[in-house]
Amino acid sequence: MKTRIFDASRYLDSEEMITGYLSAALEDENPQVFLAAIADVAKARGMTDIARATGLGRESLYKAFAPGAKPRYETVCKVLNSLGVKLVVTAA
Repeated sequence: MKTRIFDASRYLDSEEMITGYLSAALEDENPQVFLAAIADVAKARGMTDIARATGLGRESLYKAFAPGAKPRYETVCKVLNSLGVKLVVTAA
């Protein structure tokens, strides 16, 4: 049997899948889970297109969302905006 590494970006092919995936990741206490989810969605949408839309370099985006990285809030907001999603705060 041959196995391969799971790549979530292969399954993020609709707005519903993307918003559900990001929402679930945001519920995790570990912020790296949410950042990894953003990277997966950006990869699914095309990192070159995201780089163009945000005005950031493609390589810079890969580094910003690499495991263990701590991207700036501004970078996260730009990427989320380019993905057409926004964070919403509600009372718990």
